[in-house]
Amino acid sequence: MRILVTGGAGYIGSHTCVALLEAGYSVVVVDNLCNSKAEVLKRVEEITGQAVEFYRIDVTDETALDPVFQAHRLDGVIHFAGLKAVGESVQKPLEYYYNNILSTIVLAKKCRDYGVKSFVFSSSATVYGENPSPLVETMALLPRANPYGETKVVSEQVLKDCAAATGDWAVALLRYFNPVGAHQSGLIGEEPSGVPNNLMPFITQVARGKLKKLLVFGNDYPTVDGTGVRDYIHVCDLAEGHVAALKKLEAGVHIYNLGTGRGTSVLELIKTFEEVNALKLPYEIVKRRPGDIAECYADVSKAERKLSWQARRNVADMCRDAWRFEQTNKHLTE
Repeated sequence: MRILVTGGAGYIGSHTCVALLEAGYSVVVVDNLCNSKAEVLKRVEEITGQAVEFYRIDVTDETALDPVFQAHRLDGVIHFAGLKAVGESVQKPLEYYYNNILSTIVLAKKCRDYGVKSFVFSSSATVYGENPSPLVETMALLPRANPYGETKVVSEQVLKDCAAATGDWAVALLRYFNPVGAHQSGLIGEEPSGVPNNLMPFITQVARGKLKKLLVFGNDYPTVDGTGVRDYIHVCDLAEGHVAALKKLEAGVHIYNLGTGRGTSVLELIKTFEEVNALKLPYEIVKRRPGDIAECYADVSKAERKLSWQARRNVADMCRDAWRFEQTNKHLTE
């Protein structure tokens, strides 16, 4: 089976390409490289020993996508391409609404036009807003904490309506939590452009001295130590979750949380990173970021039950693998 992966050169996309190739799928990648590097796909090929066909295309460009669908008999798509920083979405709402929603609409239209009926969507736990954790797939969605979450809710609705209209689309909406870590080879991992928006690459860049200190956004939340609590999931577990969803995909819309089911605070993550990698991290407590919530972790029982999938790696594994990638790839992060 041949799968189109949009945003496949990105952090989660590249690890999912590895998981797909290792599971016997062929992969075609579309990515505009706005926050990724084409070199990553060479590393995916090095890890798997298999070829990846790559098109440098923005998924919002409908005309540019036609040759991809014409050149390949696609059995399904996994849609990662999108802007993903919660805080940035508050500052740049128009960019987020345009890019994230339009890309989903354009890709769905191409799937309809070319008869591709299997669609896996990269959604987010952000859609739950301030619902109390553990978060369950049946909860009402409350995304208004930030524009990023709103774009995910709208994109989910687009796909639900498409599936209802056709009757034979098979759609998986994967609401995942906080991906961290890297492939155990050290060849691919999280490598954002500029100052990181996510916690783990911020930690690793401070650890190697590229950044002076870690900023902890708020210590007055109603949590175990006042810092934000999140469900951190190893990116390789998350990638394997996509393969599991694809294998089980059938007509209709299927929603799954992908996480560990456990919450870890920012300070707990820092402490684990220090212990696992035998170093100290300088950090400073600063004011909260707009759009952030206190606590967010998953109920993952549905994915375990329906997909026979569960996260296998722990927080220590995440910290160890992330630091290995950062040390191995210093020349790429300058």
